[in-house]
Amino acid sequence: MSSILQHHNRTLYQILGLFFILILSGNQVFAQVGHPKKYQNGMVVSATRDASDAGIEILKKGGNAVDAAVATHFALAVTFPGAGNIGGGGFLVLRTANGEVKTLDFREKAPDKASRDMYLDENNEVTNKSVLGHWAVGVPGSVDGMLEALERYGTMPIDVVLEPAIRLASKGFNLSFEEAWSLNSNRAYFSQFESSSKYFVKKDSSDYVEGERFIQKDLAQTLERIALYGREGFYSGITAELIVEEMEKNGGLIDFSDLRNYKSVWRNPIRISYKEYDLVTMGPPSAGGILLKQMLGMIEPYSIGNYGFNSTESVHLMAEAMKRAYADRSKYIGDPDFVSVPIAALTDSLYIKTRMQDFSWGYSTQSQDIQPGEVSDYFESDETTHYSVVDKFGNAVSVTTTLNGGYGSKVAVGGAGFLLNNEMDDFSSKPGVPNMYGLTGGQANEIAPNKRMVSSMTPTIVTKNGKLAMVLGTPGGSTIITTVFQVFLNMAEFGMNAQQAVSALRVHHQWLPDQLFFEPFAIARTDRNALEARGYFLNERRGYSGRADCIQIDEEGWLYGGADPRGSDYTSGF
Repeated sequence: MSSILQHHNRTLYQILGLFFILILSGNQVFAQVGHPKKYQNGMVVSATRDASDAGIEILKKGGNAVDAAVATHFALAVTFPGAGNIGGGGFLVLRTANGEVKTLDFREKAPDKASRDMYLDENNEVTNKSVLGHWAVGVPGSVDGMLEALERYGTMPIDVVLEPAIRLASKGFNLSFEEAWSLNSNRAYFSQFESSSKYFVKKDSSDYVEGERFIQKDLAQTLERIALYGREGFYSGITAELIVEEMEKNGGLIDFSDLRNYKSVWRNPIRISYKEYDLVTMGPPSAGGILLKQMLGMIEPYSIGNYGFNSTESVHLMAEAMKRAYADRSKYIGDPDFVSVPIAALTDSLYIKTRMQDFSWGYSTQSQDIQPGEVSDYFESDETTHYSVVDKFGNAVSVTTTLNGGYGSKVAVGGAGFLLNNEMDDFSSKPGVPNMYGLTGGQANEIAPNKRMVSSMTPTIVTKNGKLAMVLGTPGGSTIITTVFQVFLNMAEFGMNAQQAVSALRVHHQWLPDQLFFEPFAIARTDRNALEARGYFLNERRGYSGRADCIQIDEEGWLYGGADPRGSDYTSGF
């Protein structure tokens, strides 16, 4: 009888949790919490309706998934300035219709003038210069990455692909309630910088309101230069001059050589086998692929699907896997162009098995008792956004991109109309001292000129029995990897559809601090009591864990969209 009551209690919590999301997110998500949109010819799921529609516009013109992804990316730079960007970076995972897999690293780089201890004061304490202002900015990679993907795998010219974004910038778009609120909430930050105030604070300092037309003429001109000149329209010429001028006027580090020398890199993917599924995701400098492979490997011997969604047993198992993976992240992950990351050793099945040797169902292993594992080959958010694209040909693209914190460094480029990232905070400014997401790093991720900082971004493509099955990813800072982990399990183990999988409430553990975070109502009271009895320190999150965007493909080729109701995310298709 107690198990029956526990099940009903858990179900009630889940219902209340979805209701909680609905209240905070607005009425537009009622239709998408449990029922995915269904299309057959193409689909885009992104953070805004306008950006998803931009991608679909390109697909309807005959473009492929890469063309649509690039259009979506630049449209997000216009309609979702908190995370969509041309002044940031990210990662792209591509699976072509013939099964070819590619992963592109367009992560930002430290400027040439950067140094290991640049954010430490005279007392050897970390300052906030890695978070706010011109010193926080890494060399942007988004434009180069998008153009590289388009040139290599796209079918349309850049001017056609950028047309929707240019239109949205020059003619404007209607602010959602969420976007208006976000701009208003960051007014004090924008006001600290002349250029940012010009673009994101009204002259009379009044509030933005839902439905208000938001026009960005300078950004439109910047996009037009990219459309006309390609890479040279951003990394040299007028736009580059404006970036460097913004840096020089305010003590920033980026110069012409930093911009000229930036280049995105095609990396080897991380491949994961989990039961009948095969996953492809990012390798270093993203920690996402390695940790996802570790966590799935740690839980695979157990029948988690039989334990029940967010039950005591399933949460306990996931949390123990999370802790061990994040401990390894702190020591081993860095830019593979600078440090030797022991990928093979960290993802070896025997090594993963040994990491769970001290696992017990009876108690939580305290984080102080978990150290990074010893591997044999070692020589060595939260504003981000994600979009997923599938075309009628069977090509799939998964992209996660970011400015790091919301609106990045809060610095806009005067005359160019776009925000710059604060990705330098993703380095380890001081070994053992957590960054803005509470993540602790070490020597492998210390600052060095031209080095890429470690990321948690985990764009992922999944096949089942050789056929395309899922395209997924999420923003969320340190919660990105655990969110992708749970969204995948929701579909693969708990039988959810795409919309249910991204809507379902989530938990998170990142080793340090030793706390099991959970969204409101994610864990039923009886399960919370049971977890606390096992030694967990539970912490109810203020805010959400990620904003996942997912496409699920059935055996007949139908596309099912999952747009996270935690934001204004939207599924478009035809």
